[in-house]
Amino acid sequence: MLPIADKIKEVLQCELPGTSSHLKMLPSARKLKADPEELVSAKHSGVMLLLFERNEELYALLIKRPEHMKHHASQIALPGGRTEPGETILESALRETWEEIGIVSDKIEILGKLSDLYVQVSKFVIHPFVGWIENINTLNVNKNEVEKIIAFPLKKMNAEIDETDINTVTGTIKVPCFKFDDEIIWGATSMILMEFYDLIKPLTRE
Repeated sequence: MLPIADKIKEVLQCELPGTSSHLKMLPSARKLKADPEELVSAKHSGVMLLLFERNEELYALLIKRPEHMKHHASQIALPGGRTEPGETILESALRETWEEIGIVSDKIEILGKLSDLYVQVSKFVIHPFVGWIENINTLNVNKNEVEKIIAFPLKKMNAEIDETDINTVTGTIKVPCFKFDDEIIWGATSMILMEFYDLIKPLTRE
């Protein structure tokens, strides 16, 4: 039997669910698709969905942004950030992962990539990569960018999608979410996680 990382690598080469998954977690009053003129001026960021196994269970490594940050303060996110001139989007995802939580790129096996996602409020196109790490015991958290690390068991996504009200810069909105460890996972992070879970769901039944 193939190790779980190899199985995930295989399914990431299949057709991605993309929009059908993202819509499940799309906040009210937000749109999913960018207009052509919005894409021209959009910024790009690479993020890393880092996976690891613990006691034969699959986990995703999430981070919580500090409350002092200008954008996405106190939100649950994936490691990653803005792509700078002269680097590829994957390079930016790996660089930001190292800067934020101290995992060097040669410790990450890239399994594939999920669908790009446009975030209307920040006008960013997010490019999510899926990576595998064997050891999370050597993290070096940058407290300026990360308040805490969250080991999120992906089996939690098998539960019903929750819903809550969130205060944002544009007002209070109702959002689909996952609640875990007294935190609310919503927005782009939940949309990326949902696509990944929809893709690997058949593997969880094997």
